[in-house]
Amino acid sequence: MARNNEIDMLHGSLFVKILKFALPLAASSVLQQLFNSVDVAVVGRFASSQALAAVGSNGPVINLLINLFVGISMGANVIISNHIGQNDHQSIRKAISTVSLVSVFGGVFLLVLGLLAARPILEMMDTPSDVLDMAVLYLRIYFLGIPFFLIFNFGASVLRSMGDTRRPLYILLGAGIVNTVLNLLFVICFHMGVAGVAIATGIANAVSAACIVLLLMHEKDPYRLNFKALKIDGSELKRILQIGVPAGIQSMVFSFSNVFLQSAINSYGSAAVAGSAAALNFEYYCYFLVVAFDGAAISFIGQNYGAGKNDRVKRVFWICLAMAMASCGSANLLFVGWHDFFLHFFSTDSEVIHYGRVRMDIALSLQWIACIYEICGSSMRGMGKSLLPAVITVFGTCLVRIGWVVLYSPHHHDFGTLLSIYPISWGMTSVLMCIAFYSATKRLLLHQSS
Repeated sequence: MARNNEIDMLHGSLFVKILKFALPLAASSVLQQLFNSVDVAVVGRFASSQALAAVGSNGPVINLLINLFVGISMGANVIISNHIGQNDHQSIRKAISTVSLVSVFGGVFLLVLGLLAARPILEMMDTPSDVLDMAVLYLRIYFLGIPFFLIFNFGASVLRSMGDTRRPLYILLGAGIVNTVLNLLFVICFHMGVAGVAIATGIANAVSAACIVLLLMHEKDPYRLNFKALKIDGSELKRILQIGVPAGIQSMVFSFSNVFLQSAINSYGSAAVAGSAAALNFEYYCYFLVVAFDGAAISFIGQNYGAGKNDRVKRVFWICLAMAMASCGSANLLFVGWHDFFLHFFSTDSEVIHYGRVRMDIALSLQWIACIYEICGSSMRGMGKSLLPAVITVFGTCLVRIGWVVLYSPHHHDFGTLLSIYPISWGMTSVLMCIAFYSATKRLLLHQSS
């Protein structure tokens, strides 16, 4: 029987339960992105367009560096969900202990990497000279708080594997308020510019990490975080990495392709960088609606596949796909239809608005296509099949984008032409992923039934 903060994924109707799981998860992801959006909006409105470009252009770089460990947290979610479906309490304890230490070690590693790699990466991306120093400063300060970011995400993955998406939402709501207040204080009152928004985000991440740790320390067994018993279990780590590393590498390569695209965007000047950064915020918000149903597919399929309930596995997939496409498509229409209104939250510069409008009209309007390959890939991961969706995404999305930037766009120097690779790559990847999903799941479910 599920407790108040949990969802019983193995019994009863699926539609309402998936919605109950996904909506808080979507809200949590949106709030986490709100940290970055507030950073961008505050410096854009109260500092300068160059400051907006400096903060906004760091998004692909940050994602490139952190996505391996975000993928590993996804692996933890799958493994713990499988253990819950099998009612294996001892393995749950071992997995939670393992992921707790991985989050700490990973956070320290990323802190050092971010401090050392900030300037070289931004220089390789041809970041405009009037933006570079501010971008480096923001990135270095941001990475001082990255251990807290990872601790929260790994802790939240534990709660989500047991069906609890509400408490991570409440934590992020509180942290988001802290971030917003400190942003306004540091930038408007103390005139700290990009340093102020980076410090505010770091403090907010620390607040969210402290809260998630306190929650896990007071959880009931076997989900309780026990510092005295913390150790890495080799078997659990291997299983987590088998699923998490391919997902993380996929996300890293995906981010690498976006770094390539960002480099091409940088060649159009600071106004294009600022406009693209402003528009990108709305792509993130729509994408996180998809991520919510990705998470639902992973957790629900993970538990039901672990329990051998194949009919529920199939129903979960179709429900998550339909909900993801409906929610993402609706959000796409809203933002594109009112693009000038939303872009003015970030800047009043007419040139910045122009570039933001072009990105929204081309990329954001067709973003719903990505739902297909996202849900297919997450469903396969829920069944422990992580390498295949990673390979397909790397080829269908990442390599195609890199090829477009290197081979095609230099001969067609047009901002709209450059951005058209987004819907092209989404469509190609979706076709390939559908074929792989049908073949792989047919084999996996047949094996499970035998």
